Amino acid sequence: MFDLIVLGGGPAGVTAALRARELGARTALVERDNLGGTCTNDGCVPTRVLARAARFMRDARRFADYGLVLESQPEVDFEQIIRRTQHIVYQIHEKKQLLDHLRGVQVEVYDDVGPAHFLDPHRIQLEDGTVLESQRFVLCVGGHPRRLPVPGAEYTLTHSDVWTLNKLPTSAVIVGSGATGCQFASILNAFGTQVTLMDIAPRILIAEDELVSQTMAAEFRQNGIEIITGIDGINRIDRRDSSLDLFCQHNGVERMVTAEAVILSVGWPGNIEGLHLEAAGVEVERSYIKVNDALQTTAPHIYAAGDITGRMMLVQSASREARIAVENALLDGERRVAHSLVPHGGFTDPEYGSVGPTEQQARERYDVMTAVIPYADLDRAVIDGVPEGFCKLLIDRQTRLIIGAHVVGEQALEIVQMVATGMAGGLRVEQLAELEIAYPTLAAIVGLAARQIVRELGIVPVVQEWRTLKLLRGAEWERQTEG
Repeated sequence: MFDLIVLGGGPAGVTAALRARELGARTALVERDNLGGTCTNDGCVPTRVLARAARFMRDARRFADYGLVLESQPEVDFEQIIRRTQHIVYQIHEKKQLLDHLRGVQVEVYDDVGPAHFLDPHRIQLEDGTVLESQRFVLCVGGHPRRLPVPGAEYTLTHSDVWTLNKLPTSAVIVGSGATGCQFASILNAFGTQVTLMDIAPRILIAEDELVSQTMAAEFRQNGIEIITGIDGINRIDRRDSSLDLFCQHNGVERMVTAEAVILSVGWPGNIEGLHLEAAGVEVERSYIKVNDALQTTAPHIYAAGDITGRMMLVQSASREARIAVENALLDGERRVAHSLVPHGGFTDPEYGSVGPTEQQARERYDVMTAVIPYADLDRAVIDGVPEGFCKLLIDRQTRLIIGAHVVGEQALEIVQMVATGMAGGLRVEQLAELEIAYPTLAAIVGLAARQIVRELGIVPVVQEWRTLKLLRGAEWERQTEG
């Protein structure tokens, strides 16, 4: 009899098992495949390797601008790139040594055991017939790519299938323009693939701030990516020799797009099949395990964390949920999960990153002030030849607290971390404005945005004539002539 059994060995599951041992519980972790989950094995880690290779391709085109001579532009050896992703995945596993670490702290690990299922509220059975019993459970079984129920769906790929390709497709249609779809569109485009990105949503990155969406779409189009939004659905996919014909409904008319590959990024349902959750009294909502804000399922002794809850499907969020779920399960606590402060973004080119609500969402709750500073104002952006992008800072006029930030541009994901830290610490905009941020850096854009708002608020004395001339950024070293 265990105190706690964790199902799933990804970031949520491993964190949950380790936290349970920190609390002194006799713990088992059950993983049907390899430890590491989607993130390490075929998600964030290998995708970031591809993004790194794509960035090298784009940087090489700028070498001549800095007096560096290449005999020829680099060519893509896609097989070698895939081997590199596999090598990095191996390195990450070697770095973490998950199995040794878990066993070293006396977690009983059952890995690569195939599917497990509940026999009753306190017992699970492994594929080989082994039965494990526990007082409590935390379910961290993750999710999987959704496939479309249309004729010809068997010809399509998901991100999990990309790692099995032995050559780079000359053309690709990517269905779904969320984070994963946009990342693969950007990466393949950099490698020389002709990319079409389509979605039923009216704009790409629909969950992001509208300015992020508009700017990323403009950058994608400038790089040669075709974008088709507002489709009514996919009708079918036909194979023709070495290409695929995708038929979609767009503006009431059937439209055909031909490409060598069709990659789906259309959802991430939970891995609930085969768990026999009904035997444990755990209810499902849509394709996810139903939990309350304490991450407790409809069975009081069973909790869930990570993608399987259908809430915030990010590694950082999964790890936090796992810690809270374990603490609530073992300490009979009622810690709540709100996900109100979650920095996130995509490793596209340019990058984008966000924290807090979009401007539209924020205006429903606050008296919002904004400042939008273009990357072109930054000396560092000019030095590095990356003037594309902006930083939008959102402030509550009444409290002067930072509400959020949305950034497109080089190192956008790093920049939003800085804003998130200020938000977590309850910084007011004038405190952010007074930070002496190192020069020349990209992070300095946050200070520019904060000081613009401070002047607009009247916290910094500015004569009326200056305001009339709209020179609210006059006393700044970093600026454009027209600014």
